Amino acid sequence: MGGPYAPVIAQLGGRPTKDVDVPICSVFLAAFLGFGICHMVLFRRNLARGHKFIPSAVTFGFCMSRVVANVTRIAWACYPNNISVAIAAQIFVAAGVLLLFILNLLYAQRMMRAAFPAFGWSRPVSWAFKVVYVLVVITIIMLITVIIQSMYTLDANTHRIDRDIQLYGVTYFAIVSFLPIPIVTLVLLFAKEKHVAPFGSGSWRTKGLIVFVAGTLLCLGASFRAGTIWMKPHPIYDPPAYMHKACFYVFNFGIDLSVVIIFLFSRVDKRFHVPNGSSKVRHYRGDDGAEKDGSVEQMQKDETERDIESSSRRQ
Repeated sequence: MGGPYAPVIAQLGGRPTKDVDVPICSVFLAAFLGFGICHMVLFRRNLARGHKFIPSAVTFGFCMSRVVANVTRIAWACYPNNISVAIAAQIFVAAGVLLLFILNLLYAQRMMRAAFPAFGWSRPVSWAFKVVYVLVVITIIMLITVIIQSMYTLDANTHRIDRDIQLYGVTYFAIVSFLPIPIVTLVLLFAKEKHVAPFGSGSWRTKGLIVFVAGTLLCLGASFRAGTIWMKPHPIYDPPAYMHKACFYVFNFGIDLSVVIIFLFSRVDKRFHVPNGSSKVRHYRGDDGAEKDGSVEQMQKDETERDIESSSRRQ
């Protein structure tokens, strides 16, 4: 196996340059770093109060992956002939956004379980979501593999296979990014709010609006990226207009940063929080109610025993 070889097909955003890409990537780097720290601060403060919300830590992890993506893109601009750096930059750009897909789908799943518990907590539906998450992991591994492989071979048949896998991958990710939209739409249309199992804080419709807006943005970005892959390949020296750098930054880092900001300022850590162990007991009521009932029952029992003992002494 030779290589790595420089790409000959036009890619979204093209090869980064010092004059254009370094300043833009620097701004995004600082933004993702700042908002990532904000999400981690929220996570640590909530954890100190016994309010565990893992998605805040996951969002922090996503922001750090975007910091690395911008760092590698800056490095690529400074060393344009280093193909290994180019490969790393492409991998980090492609892989990071999946965390936001999974988080938004998780929020939609929680709303579905609260609205239709018999359906949402059923084993077939729970397993269906698990299959989606597992396929996300498998698919990103496949995409990373073909990105690397395509840079280390000149075989036309291997490139054809790599492209087919890329087409599958970007299409699947576009579908995953779209799933929260119909889920939350059906929940808002057909679920009666007074019958919904309460969880988190804030209104039911606000929860739905957050998931819908984030899902629309993420689906827009994923669909655009998928569309560019499905279009007929162009040579690297003649890229089409939709491969422009502006499109790359808007539909990648721009959308990602918008969703991170939405999750932060809408306080998803409060709105979508559920009691620990909900998946095991298959409801969002938590153990507080049971503990309180048990405490009252025990107090009544102790009081009855004291009355009986007092009556016995009098006799």
